Amino acid sequence: MPAAPAASYEELKAAISREYPALSKQLQRIARYALENPHDLALNTVAAIAEDAEVQPSSMIRFANALGYSGFSEMQRVFRTHLVQRSTSYRDRIASMRSGKGDGAAPAQVLHQFVDESMAGLERLQEQVRPADLARAVRLLARAEAIHVLAQRRAFPVACYLAYALNQLEVRAHLVDGVGGMQREFARSIGRREALIAVSFRNYSPDVVEIAADCAKRGVPVLAITDSPLSPLARAGHVVLEIGDDAGRAFRSLVEPLCLAQSLVVSLGHHLAERNGARRTAEARA
Repeated sequence: MPAAPAASYEELKAAISREYPALSKQLQRIARYALENPHDLALNTVAAIAEDAEVQPSSMIRFANALGYSGFSEMQRVFRTHLVQRSTSYRDRIASMRSGKGDGAAPAQVLHQFVDESMAGLERLQEQVRPADLARAVRLLARAEAIHVLAQRRAFPVACYLAYALNQLEVRAHLVDGVGGMQREFARSIGRREALIAVSFRNYSPDVVEIAADCAKRGVPVLAITDSPLSPLARAGHVVLEIGDDAGRAFRSLVEPLCLAQSLVVSLGHHLAERNGARRTAEARA
């Protein structure tokens, strides 16, 4: 049990992630629900949350106790404070659109729904990705002699973009695409002076998770891009960037991870330009 309960939402997320492996299966279910639905944790009653999470109300209290809180209400205040600090305008717009009358299957309506959901997702992305983590990710990539990018299934387009864009920066980058079934064999050749970017979202690709874990054990710096601090990929990451879980959507979006990927590439470009400029200045003075 933590020595003291978390006072902020970021601290609470970290505590949930830290305690998760030791929790019972029922409390793990609540942990996943809490991180995926912080809005509901902030506003709903214990009974309503327990019903949605498919657990007993008493389990909600045990969950709060496991995180060091005296009761559920004390933990809920952290979620409520987080909710007050964030804007919910896009969320409200989406909810209004869904509850409104009209033909929700019309092509224009489908487009509007995807646009609104993407805007809400991008707003959430700004909250999920901490500036310090983004800066650490850029430094990790800048130190690498070569960068390898690994993803499968839905996350594969993100890896393709990263490999393409990094090469456009004239950074040595390689897409670990598994052609010929040689994915694991190739990954074993990645050295400690290189880096691996691993991308996976629920339902997580076992190959990506296992390869990332193996690289981390061998001392290869791993940048994990995933959707939750409870993601199995997060445990392998030296730096972890979370985009937030969008499992509630009928069709999960690539807008947020691609936006994050573009931000990484452009930020790395700025970093390398500044480093090269400083190096040239030092050489000129020598």
